[in-house]
Amino acid sequence: MKFDSNLAWRQASATVSANRDVLLALAGVFFLLPRLVLSLFMPEPQSRPNMTPAEMMEMLQNFYLQIAPYAIPMMLFQAVGTLAMLTLFTDRSRPTVGQAIRQGARGLFPYLAAQFLLVVVICFAGGLLITVAAISKQPALILLMIAGVAVAALVVALRMVLVAPVVAVEHTYNPIRAIERSWQLTRGNAGRLLVFLMLLALVIVIVMSALVAVTGTAAAMVMGPEGAKVTSAMITSVMAAGFSLYMAAILAAIHRQLAGPSAADISATFE
Repeated sequence: MKFDSNLAWRQASATVSANRDVLLALAGVFFLLPRLVLSLFMPEPQSRPNMTPAEMMEMLQNFYLQIAPYAIPMMLFQAVGTLAMLTLFTDRSRPTVGQAIRQGARGLFPYLAAQFLLVVVICFAGGLLITVAAISKQPALILLMIAGVAVAALVVALRMVLVAPVVAVEHTYNPIRAIERSWQLTRGNAGRLLVFLMLLALVIVIVMSALVAVTGTAAAMVMGPEGAKVTSAMITSVMAAGFSLYMAAILAAIHRQLAGPSAADISATFE
């Protein structure tokens, strides 16, 4: 089946509108509050004038190492929230919020295991190819191999974009089978998915940057630098929560479109 981005967007928007209250509450708990707390209490370091690239990399490395004990649990918490939303979007049994969260927690390990397997394979295969190219001591070959590995990693990431819906919707808790299922569903649609997701990300970045710039400037004039920082953190957290909410709805719509009607949907048609 060919992927229709317009249909996916319409279905995602309709699903969010129909379940707005519950989804906003979930987005607030799983995405907005954790990100806001992290942004306020562990803000990103500001670069100094005339910093060299090496100094900037060292600064960022130290920052990410510092926040890792807090950021990693937050990402796990958000993964449960995404899986819970996917359950609410697609489960015909109409689970309660608590049941959806428990279902999301159940799918967390298979989802993470699938992601871990993909990262290990990409890093091992890509690292091996780049090492072989480096042995040749040919700069052109090394650059070509790095570019090839990057493109291959992007293609694999696109083919694996439906792992979360496969786990949450189809209750596939075997990580390898979840990977195989996502690969099967996205066959022939990687290019369409790439264009759609890139356009979506571009719109989000433009809107978020514009809002942060406008509100940050206004807040700085009224409340000073600290007020601007707090306002920017709130705006980016709200936008990130909204993006996560719509992204879950979009993944559910893509899965529904490429997987076709479920057995329950077909049975309901003849009831």
